[in-house]
Amino acid sequence: MKVSVGFPTGMEGLTYPIPFSEPEALLAIARHAEALGYHSIWGNDHMTTQHYVREEFGRPPRFWEILLTYAWLASQTETLRFGTGILVLPMRRDIVVTAKQLITLDHLSGGRLELGVGVGAYREEFEALLPDDGRHRGNIVEEGVRALRVLFSEDRASFEGQFYRFRDVELFPKPLQDKLPVYFGGNNVNQLRRTAKLGDGWLPAGLPLGRIAADIVQLRELCDGEGRDFAEIEVAPQYIALVDHDHDRAVERFSRSQMHKHLVSLTRSTLKEQAGISMVDANLVGTPAEVVDKALALKAAGVGHLLGLYFAVNTVEELLDQMTLFAEEVVPHLS
Repeated sequence: MKVSVGFPTGMEGLTYPIPFSEPEALLAIARHAEALGYHSIWGNDHMTTQHYVREEFGRPPRFWEILLTYAWLASQTETLRFGTGILVLPMRRDIVVTAKQLITLDHLSGGRLELGVGVGAYREEFEALLPDDGRHRGNIVEEGVRALRVLFSEDRASFEGQFYRFRDVELFPKPLQDKLPVYFGGNNVNQLRRTAKLGDGWLPAGLPLGRIAADIVQLRELCDGEGRDFAEIEVAPQYIALVDHDHDRAVERFSRSQMHKHLVSLTRSTLKEQAGISMVDANLVGTPAEVVDKALALKAAGVGHLLGLYFAVNTVEELLDQMTLFAEEVVPHLS
């Protein structure tokens, strides 16, 4: 089972306090993840402050542009892979420029890029960047992946869609990897359909065991319907993690984290179907043994990658400590 770490490119004020993401902290987290043997880091893609973050803090958060950040980090690491969890395609209007950035990063990192795409958790952010734009974000994402596939593969690429159009584009070089992995992020059934049709992986967030097990069964059926081998699809959910040798202390630390506040906010959007479900039970919170049991149950259900674990901490020092504890006392039992 692969295990990777959530990365705070755009998490100040949402899952972590302000300030949190100093550039030197970003480098320390990436290097620590590589030293501990994590598969990858997964940052997110935000451009402007969410309403509830503005209400809570007296200063704006710093959201670092993810692809530029990864280019910098790739030059200072060797084996660590870099995932976008997620790249919000509806906020990136020029798909040819986006493709060029992704291909460049894939080459400059030595083929260490993985691409997660989605609509983004906060529609208010999309509306701030593109006022009065009523387009369906999910359809933009799906068409965007189709357009990227054309740009990644065809020598002279043309595309005529509802949202993206280009003609006779000679985009070189092509990605360094033979196939740059593309994950669809989101818990909605439409993301299962899009994954079965176009994706290499599915990236949901915070789904309880029973729900993700049922969704994996549905994803397998959708892959069969598309004539695709389900074994080639990576099921790679994101979860919140907090490990402590004392169960009650783990729960208490989780409940007073900024991460917990963030999850509450998401019950009005991305996680609205999980309102009322215990966040402790749904996520990887507890003693090392308890977290191992939860992770193995997910593995038995068909999860192949604990993608971008977001540790429920309030300081960078706590984050580094949690990464170490998880790597030393949980990961060895998941192989």
